[in-house]
Amino acid sequence: MEVNAAKRIPLGGEIRDGRHVLTVRVYYEDTDFTQIVYHASYLRFMERGRTDYLRLIGADHRALFEAAEREAPGFAFVVRSMTIEFLKPARMDDVLEIVTSPAEVKGASVILHQQVTRVGEILIDAQVKVAFVSGGRARPIPKPLRLAMRADQDATRRA
Repeated sequence: MEVNAAKRIPLGGEIRDGRHVLTVRVYYEDTDFTQIVYHASYLRFMERGRTDYLRLIGADHRALFEAAEREAPGFAFVVRSMTIEFLKPARMDDVLEIVTSPAEVKGASVILHQQVTRVGEILIDAQVKVAFVSGGRARPIPKPLRLAMRADQDATRRA
């Protein structure tokens, strides 16, 4: 059994220097018949990273959700575009870090830089444009959330 009591990382990852870091282990279901991670599995890993990043900066707080719902009923964050560089493969049982940081925060969208790494080695490098929508149209991201992402963007630039 693998236990790392000295460094317990929360289930949803943690924010370090403006970057969200989520640790995932590669399971059999994530791989193809050669036990190399299937390309679509990286999309799931990165989705978990984006979701937990938003949760940690406050997107799951009930007050923020209710304020956003009043401002933009039926809102959602949706992936508008994604560019991915597959640099090196991961294999079954690898422990990966999904690193997510805001690269550019605008009124109704954010471009997130995401990397999948293994022991500091970059395996996947991606740019993901996420839009805030309501009623089928882009809407401004609620101010508290936009400010939190900008703070992380500034921290990333300083790091």
